[in-house]
Amino acid sequence: MPPRLMLLDTASLYFRAFHGVPDTIRRSDGTPVNAVRGLMDMIARLVTEFEATSLIACWDDDWRPSWRVELVPGYKAHRVEREVAGGPDIETVPPGLTKQIPLIREVLGLAGIAVVGAPEHEADDVIGTYAATADGPVDVVTGDRDLFQLVDDDRGIRVIYTARGMKNLELVTDAVVVGKYRVLPDQYADYATLRGDTSDGLPGVAGIGEKTAAGLLGEYGTLEGLLAAATRGEPSPSVHAKLEAAADYLAVAPTVVEVVRDLDVPAPDEAGALLHPVTGADRERLEELAEEWNLGGAVKRLLTALDAKTAG
Repeated sequence: MPPRLMLLDTASLYFRAFHGVPDTIRRSDGTPVNAVRGLMDMIARLVTEFEATSLIACWDDDWRPSWRVELVPGYKAHRVEREVAGGPDIETVPPGLTKQIPLIREVLGLAGIAVVGAPEHEADDVIGTYAATADGPVDVVTGDRDLFQLVDDDRGIRVIYTARGMKNLELVTDAVVVGKYRVLPDQYADYATLRGDTSDGLPGVAGIGEKTAAGLLGEYGTLEGLLAAATRGEPSPSVHAKLEAAADYLAVAPTVVEVVRDLDVPAPDEAGALLHPVTGADRERLEELAEEWNLGGAVKRLLTALDAKTAG
């Protein structure tokens, strides 16, 4: 089997599992386990169907980095439950999901699945770094359009897009990005900056929607090229005025929207990304958790998927 690295936008997946699997699935003491079960089933299916040989569960060590907030104060502000001075803000998360996150970390560890985060950075940045430095094909699993900026057919980088659910996965390639948005993947961050993204609290440029943003990038190539043209009075008085009104936002937003691609993270082999069967005490403990936490057949399906992998 040729090497293929899979990168999980882990929070995106366990949020989807929590909302997609009935919360009536609980431990005997009433603790919900739907996110844990759902995530394990997702991983089992993904590594089997897409033939991953290595896997990294990329983690949000800081889901709302202060350096991004300093540039765009509204960044993800609608998702803040409580601000924390000198540390990551507390995100609004359903209580039933919060209780499951420690178990998710334990299960991933016992299954031998690498979990990698980076201080003051989001999982997107970890994904961006591994995708940028990979020496083989990469599958990025996410429900977040922001990561479309990483798609690169020439390097074998594609997104397995989960927004429509696990039954309707979409493989996002160069052609898919162009077909949906009329921009190339390497233009997507500039496109998102212009258009804005309410889910992340990015206002965009008032009066410039998706079609106009795509048309401007088609004509000028990049946001930098567009702004340079604007200094010459292009492309039209109306658009020029809109860009000028948004000058402060446009000076900082690209840094917020673009994923970081040069973090100091362990190489995949060093992180333990190579998938392999779970044996010994770790397998026994996973099987015990299946009983203790009412994890049903999800543990068995994950173990079976990993049994199909070889360590060498």
